[in-house]
Amino acid sequence: MLFKEVVGQDEIKDRLRREADEGRVAHALLFYGPEGCGKLPVALAFARYLLCSQPHDGEPCSACNSCRMTARWAHPDLHFVFPVVKYKDAAHSVSDVYLPEWRKQLGENVYFGLDEWLEDMQAGNQQAMIYSAESDAIQKKLSLKSNQGGKKVMIIWLPEKMNLECANKLLKLLEEPPAETHFLLISERLEAVLPTIVSRAQCIGMKGLSEDEIAGALIQRNACDSDTARRVAHTANGNLIAAQQLLRSNADQNLFFDLFVILMRLSYQRKIKDLKKWSEQIAALGREKQKNFLAYSQKLIRENFIYNFRQPDLNYETMEEENFSRNFARFINERNVIHIMDELSLAQRDIEQNGNPKFVFFDFALKMIVLLIQ
Repeated sequence: MLFKEVVGQDEIKDRLRREADEGRVAHALLFYGPEGCGKLPVALAFARYLLCSQPHDGEPCSACNSCRMTARWAHPDLHFVFPVVKYKDAAHSVSDVYLPEWRKQLGENVYFGLDEWLEDMQAGNQQAMIYSAESDAIQKKLSLKSNQGGKKVMIIWLPEKMNLECANKLLKLLEEPPAETHFLLISERLEAVLPTIVSRAQCIGMKGLSEDEIAGALIQRNACDSDTARRVAHTANGNLIAAQQLLRSNADQNLFFDLFVILMRLSYQRKIKDLKKWSEQIAALGREKQKNFLAYSQKLIRENFIYNFRQPDLNYETMEEENFSRNFARFINERNVIHIMDELSLAQRDIEQNGNPKFVFFDFALKMIVLLIQ
């Protein structure tokens, strides 16, 4: 991964190059921002730049031994930590178990999210996290001397997925890291990262990509025509991962849209028995898909509320969603929008805390009957 292959984020890339060239890179950097803005690609490009023995013109040389190894993500001084599903038991659930799948994903596409990573691990209904055993593996790796006699880089993807024991063990390493060791943390939800970890890292905020940047990337990487690329880029709202998924006609998104439409129609018609069947249908999905459906529903509620203001530039919907909003948007107004969003957030919390999905979704469906007529 080279800096020039990272979409947008020119200011961040220039800053990182400058700090590396001047030898004043912080021992721990925490990249945060919305999904799909390129935090992981930036961290990967920066790691390669740090490990290169002779970078020039703002890029790694691509010729030294370090560059050849990092091109395959197999450099002995480049280490990865990422959320995993339980393997045998918690004591054996570490990133190294899934390293072949991780390297394969990086080789295919560095713009990916947790959902795609769960599919790569064949997670099923399991939720991914960074277990306490990972902290021991980190300490062991960083206690070894640098293989190439230079820097060591530890990339931690989604530190908010760390359990508390692992995060607390990592604090000492962040306070007193081994010489020439750099931690690069990549977070989607900064508020969910342990505050003591945030305080020990230099935080670098990243913004969503512009529509032009996303459209250009889609045209270049996906052989997409200009008109389609621009519509998809507008709908993606700064998220290149979402844009790629939209371009692939993501099956989950189609499923979520259908489930949302059915829920709203049954709630409006007050068909209690059918709503119970609906809740059983969604309860049969994996917990990650249930959480994603609730997040998708929040997005559609927002889009329908804004649709009422007749400002097309503020709406980010697919053609199918827009057609639905023409008739549905009038039911989402200032009297009920906040209550609906609150109920979706509560349902999301209950699902994350392993609540019974049949109860959670049926309860939400019953509340929608009342909320839609306000």
